[in-house]
Amino acid sequence: MGEVAVEQRPWLKFYEPGVPHTLSYPNIPLTSLLDDTATQYPEHTASVFFGAAMTFKQLHTHAGRFAAACTRLGVRPGDRVALHLPNCPQFLIAYYGALRAGAIVVPFNPLYVEREIEFQLQDSGAEVAVTLDLIYPRLAEVRGRTKVREIVVTAINDFFPPLLRMLYPLKARREGHLVRVPRARDIHRFTDLLSTPADGAPAAADPSSVAVLLYTGGTTGVPKGAVLTHRNLVCNVLQSRSWFTQLEPGHDTAVAVIPFFHSYGMTSAMNFAVSTATRLVLIPRFQLDMVLKAIAKYRPKVFPGVPTIYTAIINAPDVSRYDLRSIQACISGAAPLPVEVQSRFESLTGGRLCEGYGLTESSPVTHANPISGTRKVGSIGIPFPDTDARIVDLETGTRTLAHGEVGELVIAGPQVMQEYWHKPAETAQVLRNGWLYTGDMARMDDDGYFYIVDRKKEMVITGGLNVFPREVEEALYTHPAVMEAAAIGVPDAYRGEVVKAFVVLKPGAQATADEIIAHCRKLIAPFKVPKAVEFRTQLPKSLIGKILRRVLAEEERARAGAR
Repeated sequence: MGEVAVEQRPWLKFYEPGVPHTLSYPNIPLTSLLDDTATQYPEHTASVFFGAAMTFKQLHTHAGRFAAACTRLGVRPGDRVALHLPNCPQFLIAYYGALRAGAIVVPFNPLYVEREIEFQLQDSGAEVAVTLDLIYPRLAEVRGRTKVREIVVTAINDFFPPLLRMLYPLKARREGHLVRVPRARDIHRFTDLLSTPADGAPAAADPSSVAVLLYTGGTTGVPKGAVLTHRNLVCNVLQSRSWFTQLEPGHDTAVAVIPFFHSYGMTSAMNFAVSTATRLVLIPRFQLDMVLKAIAKYRPKVFPGVPTIYTAIINAPDVSRYDLRSIQACISGAAPLPVEVQSRFESLTGGRLCEGYGLTESSPVTHANPISGTRKVGSIGIPFPDTDARIVDLETGTRTLAHGEVGELVIAGPQVMQEYWHKPAETAQVLRNGWLYTGDMARMDDDGYFYIVDRKKEMVITGGLNVFPREVEEALYTHPAVMEAAAIGVPDAYRGEVVKAFVVLKPGAQATADEIIAHCRKLIAPFKVPKAVEFRTQLPKSLIGKILRRVLAEEERARAGAR
């Protein structure tokens, strides 16, 4: 478990019975999780999508065929395959299929606009992209400036039940969502590729080889690809499995509304379910009534999510119409969990909602409160098996602080990434002597429970998704009337935080808040767009002229406190 002596891990005595202090990790690629489950539980349901079920045997077969198709498209081990998909069976198939072909998977948020797609494609060097027909126009717009040579297109209804599959185009045409994808030699239908005969054994993936590039702003706000190996991801799945002592492989159901393109959804929903033969009810985007109906109908025991999802459920005006009491265990991640939300959700469902913690750079989960054991209000819990954590001073980053002192949280464990993709300087900032420097200010109590105090980095977490002020500011600066701009996170009862922009206009220029917001919508994903714009004559700056976001944040807090 690393360099720290066992007696310096006070959290171990709070592990629930059945949770081991250390685990044995098989030296296998991530795809072996699906191989094993398909062998042991071939006829068990892997996914349910708008009522259509797919078994683990079918998922395994489709993934094998997609792997063979990738090889025919020229994909070689180490090549990057981009996935521009929401939660749907196609994501599962393409993810495990691309890995089976030896490729590195690069997930994209389907909400990304052209500029964001272009950056991530250029940085990753992806040559094959799998996308929804609805997203295709955005991808086609930037393709010429990237290395993408083959595009695989699927429709959201490709895995609908037969009747819905036929009716969907009529609905899409009526609503103006029908997209015509051109026929070309380098544009392929996803369903056509699934007729490719599987070529037997998958590419021999070394467990130490790269499996996924997950993009994050890290500590600097510049998007970077966290390099996660097969071993990183296998270890984090097994660590997560060990935390759920009541788990019954092959007998449980989970509702997957947290997106698979996000590290938390990828590990805690998708890979976790595949490794445990858990039936996944797939929801492509958060719609409250769809989630409530899915819980009532499919009776999930496990419901991973983020605080905004739990907040929406407890505040649903008709929530009493739905039976939600099948839920037994939830770990809330990606953002702080309000105590009121936790208590109200538990009284509503009868299940346990526990706060956890993780980062994209750690696959992502490192901490969680025990499911049935001791929980502490406001705490992210205790480290997972084989995970070390400590609080270090901000000046040197080498001195371990005493219990209760606030400093930077650093983490070590088998789930920690290898590096940032092609960014050695940034890697050296966060990976030091075997420790991952999280950029989060925290403290540890005498029992080994950790508490996040503040973010050293100025990232905004809105609805569980990361927004980096610099990205927003760059969009603001492209408006012809904007001279100076800053973006911060401000509290929001539903999303936790939303983005607020502060703008200084050029002399003589005019613009309204609505115009600024509309401009941003063209350049960045909707969740990054400022919800409010405040015009100022000047912004607070340091002696060297750096705009001080923290001063703006302090002013906002003072203003909120005065109300």
